[in-house]
Amino acid sequence: MRIALGLEYDGSAFCGWQTQPNGGAIQDVVERALSMIEQAPVRVQCAGRTDTGVHASSQVVHFDSGVKRPITAWVRGVNAHLPDQVVVRWAREVAEDFHARFSATARHYRYVLLSRDVRPAAASGRIGWTHWPLDLDAMQSAAALLVGEHDFSSFRAAECQAATPVRTLTQARVIRAGGCIVFEFSANAFLHHMVRNMVGALVQIGRGAREPNWITELFEARNRALAAPTFSPCGLYLCGIDYPPGLGLPGDGRVRGETFEGLLT
Repeated sequence: MRIALGLEYDGSAFCGWQTQPNGGAIQDVVERALSMIEQAPVRVQCAGRTDTGVHASSQVVHFDSGVKRPITAWVRGVNAHLPDQVVVRWAREVAEDFHARFSATARHYRYVLLSRDVRPAAASGRIGWTHWPLDLDAMQSAAALLVGEHDFSSFRAAECQAATPVRTLTQARVIRAGGCIVFEFSANAFLHHMVRNMVGALVQIGRGAREPNWITELFEARNRALAAPTFSPCGLYLCGIDYPPGLGLPGDGRVRGETFEGLLT
């Protein structure tokens, strides 16, 4: 039986999603908790591997189970064995050919950024921060240039292992919400550090160091060294995954997490 789970987690205390020899990854704690219910080793596959310090309000994983358990056991039972920073939101039995990563048609990320002269304390680790005042209109104009199919070589990490740097961004918007600026990105898939590098470029434009058309120049250059530094992971959230309808997932395939408006005040 194949089971899909929806996860929410605070990535601050972990070295990213992918399993590590020291057991300090989110995948490690999830697999240990599942194994307690399965009473056998469990391996999971995720929709998107998040980096160190990156959060998720809507991560999707799947695993295969050889035991009969009520579906609630994969929520309440697993949560009893997870640390406070990780929780299973829902569980669904899915078809054997469902794959959390390869069945997905889109991913959605949100970056929450505080722009003020002093750093955050109560929300430390959960939102990004810059002391620069930012021009929202300039960032919105620049974000519009990111939409479409492009070679994102200037926006991916040097160690990125993707076969091609070409991605199709279907949404790139910048809004003001509460006391924060929120960046929202949607694409068929993302490259390593791509979102954080796009945020870094938009912040440079917002503070007046670059003009909005710098985005076009970076696309043409295809050179990571010419772009902005990779921005902090603190405010980044994997907040949604899209799947074809009819798979029995929440939202009929439009799987979304909480918006956590409290972070924006």
